[in-house]
Amino acid sequence: MKAKNTTKKDLNIQSPQNKSANTKKSIFSRLKHIIENANAWGVFVMGSTFVLMFGSAYLAYILQNDFTQLHLERRSTLIGLIFMVVAVAFFVFKLSFFIYTFIRFLKYKAIPSVSDEELPSVTVIVPAYNEGKQVWATLKSLAESDFPAHKVQLLAIDDGSKDDTWNWMLEAKKELGDRVSICQQPKNMGKRHALYRGFKEGTGEIFVTVDSDSIVDKDTLRNLVSPFIVDENCGAVAGNIRVLNNKKEILPKMLDVSFALSFEFVRSSESTLNSVLCTPGALAAYRATAVFGCLEEWINQTFMGQPSDIGEDRAMTNMILKQGYHVLFQRNAFAYTNVPEKYKGLYKMFIRWGRSNVRENIQMSKYVFTNFRKGPKAGTRLLFFSQFSRIVLCYPFVLFMLVFVFTHPLLFLSSTFLSILVLSTFPVIFYAKRYTLIESFWAYSYSVLYTFGLFWITPYAIATASRRGWLTRELPQK
Repeated sequence: MKAKNTTKKDLNIQSPQNKSANTKKSIFSRLKHIIENANAWGVFVMGSTFVLMFGSAYLAYILQNDFTQLHLERRSTLIGLIFMVVAVAFFVFKLSFFIYTFIRFLKYKAIPSVSDEELPSVTVIVPAYNEGKQVWATLKSLAESDFPAHKVQLLAIDDGSKDDTWNWMLEAKKELGDRVSICQQPKNMGKRHALYRGFKEGTGEIFVTVDSDSIVDKDTLRNLVSPFIVDENCGAVAGNIRVLNNKKEILPKMLDVSFALSFEFVRSSESTLNSVLCTPGALAAYRATAVFGCLEEWINQTFMGQPSDIGEDRAMTNMILKQGYHVLFQRNAFAYTNVPEKYKGLYKMFIRWGRSNVRENIQMSKYVFTNFRKGPKAGTRLLFFSQFSRIVLCYPFVLFMLVFVFTHPLLFLSSTFLSILVLSTFPVIFYAKRYTLIESFWAYSYSVLYTFGLFWITPYAIATASRRGWLTRELPQK
């Protein structure tokens, strides 16, 4: 799952700041670079995606009469009519919600960094488990931040690793000296307990959490914590996450496009409502008073009688929102994190996220319709309703899909691939505008993978929401 000792200079990463410089390159030099660095498997996957989409579009054109007949058959039965009404209503809601999200996105602006004098003191917590040399790269990138050194407390916590993670922490300590403090948990207790120890030992006005397989830009910390100075009601800030190990493997390339949409579009929109629903573990900041307002509840959180050992980031965000604080997103605070490179690691990560989503939506339902904070709350409630509706309608739509597959396989395939072509064009355009055109096309392949290879994640996560376990912690290291 993890790419060991990865640094930003080794990666195929492009930020908006350096995109303008790349636009000066000639078209021929870009094409030459693409051809020289082309991956045969990647070319095959992307090429197959386009063949399937455009072939299906043509097939859908040929099968117009069959689609019309199917539509009439559905309208002739009560069950079919009910489903069509529900499907149309859901489609209208999702389209309206997308337009609303887009309008909110256009209103978003990242908060510029405040001056060195205004910056608060911060405690940066880096929990690590079986990260090996990567934790050294993480700590080095944090130590190289342009944040005033006397205002930074850097804590690295080894959560009972079984590899040489502790040795690399010692190496970082040797290089960085008093700039970093390291400690070991007596045994592997889970990420939540490692963070809890950091919160208890930290002295900063702001807590920053960074995953030990991530690296940050020099200005990330100062950009991340500036909203706390500008907005006195700000309780938490989500960072902007990009993929670290996206140079060779296909899945990381797909996820990088997906992350860009999830963070820079969705969270930008949520931020204008002061209601980002999840501050990512890879990079997030919390006001210390907000953390201590829910810390004991958070560490002792249970679900269906079992201690919660997943979703610690979403849970903390939820509890801070519940206290009435604003939760914002900083598009100019970048972290680059490792993601799974194989299907097994990917679906396990998504299952963990899915279970956390189910749990925290249930928790959010208990307060979101109360007077939980001053000011407008309609936008927050709309965000909740959008997420919760996906959970409620999950099983009916999966059932419909399976029936459609077995009764009209050609109609299903043609309509599905055509839908992917249409709906995935927005993330393609979005990523191309923010970063690069060629890499943006991975949005199509990712949609195909998600539709046919990961559609079962949400229903499975709902059915197994009470299960514990990190799932990806013991995967073979690379």
